[in-house]
Amino acid sequence: MQHMTNEERLSLAAKLDKELDDFIDGLQKRPYTEGWPEDRWQEEMEKHPFFMKKSPEAGEEVSPLMEGLQQLKYDPNENTPEELANAYKDDGNFNFKHAKYRLAIIAYTEGLKVKCNNADIDSLLYNNRAAANYFLKNYRSSLRDCEWALRLKPNYRKATIRAAKCCLEVKQFSKGIEYCDVLLSENRNSEMLQLRQTILNEKKKAEKNLRKMCKLEEKKKASDEKLMKGDLMPLVPELSNCMVHLNGAKLVWPVIFTYPEYRIMDFIQEFEEDDLFCEHLNRVFEESPAWDIERKYNVANLRVYFENQSSGKLYLINTDTKLRDVLKRNEFIVEAGTPSFVILVRDSPAEVSFLELYKNKIK
Repeated sequence: MQHMTNEERLSLAAKLDKELDDFIDGLQKRPYTEGWPEDRWQEEMEKHPFFMKKSPEAGEEVSPLMEGLQQLKYDPNENTPEELANAYKDDGNFNFKHAKYRLAIIAYTEGLKVKCNNADIDSLLYNNRAAANYFLKNYRSSLRDCEWALRLKPNYRKATIRAAKCCLEVKQFSKGIEYCDVLLSENRNSEMLQLRQTILNEKKKAEKNLRKMCKLEEKKKASDEKLMKGDLMPLVPELSNCMVHLNGAKLVWPVIFTYPEYRIMDFIQEFEEDDLFCEHLNRVFEESPAWDIERKYNVANLRVYFENQSSGKLYLINTDTKLRDVLKRNEFIVEAGTPSFVILVRDSPAEVSFLELYKNKIK
């Protein structure tokens, strides 16, 4: 809509006066048979701007008369920034009194957007918006508006009281007590003393619950660590001091190689997760052990297996596999913190005999 000239405003004012007179005269003379049922008489009258008891809803169609009045009220060319801010404040107050808190928030926000640079008006708009947010249980938004109001007007008692109540709701107890102390330093009254005591009681209760939660968390952590250490503690005496540990960003494991043919085993105290099996086998058999009388245990002839204790299945792995790749397999279960593997000579009678124990269970 274009801005109205002085002549247009005078014309509109005259039109409003005439319409009001005609409307009142019509109420006195017009029979209800002309289309206004008696039960709708008040409803129709309230459509006229001068008799409205509530503002139009958002998006509701308004009459040209109402549209003209709104322009006069909110036209920045016809009103100073302070007048505009006050107009929006009045609208917000109207909606607030009718419990339309969201509409009130919109009006107060529009008033703040005007930026009238009047601390009294702006602090009032912030305080009123804080009240509307409080009734909507938007406590954090309410507290934020209270703080803005107090920046503009530090001794604003209403804003300080509401800020303390918001702090109780959002569990910012220390700040709430500070607000209460400011109020009590100015005027000691039972209401503020009671509010301070309530906040203090809630603060003590929250601190007690926090201490209890911390103790439970520490107890659970200690229990978990104990269980973990128990699960990862090697049962073999030779590896009792060789638990899994980190070397930089890599895990280092104690590992067992078992040789069913001779019923003996080797203990690898440090097997880094990125190491290949063939690397450690080469070290073990760099020199033939005394029990390998036939000198048949050389890395090229060896096969490596692991057993899943739950399913009883046996799995073959390549000697050029990394330990980490085996540990990641769903079938592999670490017992007592020590990965264990079976070493056999390829196609040897000992391997054939051993595999007979796992008929139909070899993968």
